[in-house]
Amino acid sequence: MYCLWCDQEVIPQLSWTNLLLPERTRNICESCENGFLLLNGKHCLKCSRLSDETICSDCVKWENDPTWQGVLSFNQSVYSYNPMLRDVVTKWKYRGDYLLRDIFQYTFKDVFDDRFVKWEKEAIIVPIPLSEERMLERGFNQAESLAQLLKLPYQKPLSRVHGEKQSKKTRKERIDSKNPFEIKVQVSHPVILIDDIYTTGMTLRHAAKLLKNQGCPEVFAFTLARG
Repeated sequence: MYCLWCDQEVIPQLSWTNLLLPERTRNICESCENGFLLLNGKHCLKCSRLSDETICSDCVKWENDPTWQGVLSFNQSVYSYNPMLRDVVTKWKYRGDYLLRDIFQYTFKDVFDDRFVKWEKEAIIVPIPLSEERMLERGFNQAESLAQLLKLPYQKPLSRVHGEKQSKKTRKERIDSKNPFEIKVQVSHPVILIDDIYTTGMTLRHAAKLLKNQGCPEVFAFTLARG
């Protein structure tokens, strides 16, 4: 097996765990894997931002705003959006190297299972949709691709009515943007939204607000990275 990022041969590590449990196919070498920053340290419990505060200043502002108060219960991210992760996501998401997604397959599911164990059985998994324009441009929806790593059923009650690139917008432009989503069916169960990167949280809150306005009791988010 060769590393999906650097093409170096991946040497299996021998341990008691490997001997006793079914072996996981390693598709990234130890050196490249160490380039990612797992969110294991102090971080905001609402948005996963690296912070010494239990609730960061941005989340305090969201919760003090009557329009957005309680809309999104919390976001759990797996990694911090450091340069290594940015390079991998850019090549995967914008240059069509779909196989790079598998670099995250085990860690993404492990963190999900640990964080959402209380809600996993009753909640509905909903990947953030792309517009038709972006879907044609990329050939796949990165959020749906990540949702498939969870090996759980997911639903698509939302559609995206326009596809302005969030990555090109300033923070203020993102926060001031109109809701880009429409809802196709009513959802009466809790929802766990799936997306690749949490930056300001505006996209996720737009989706969450629409779901809650249509009867969804609670909305969470699970993202690959916290920007």
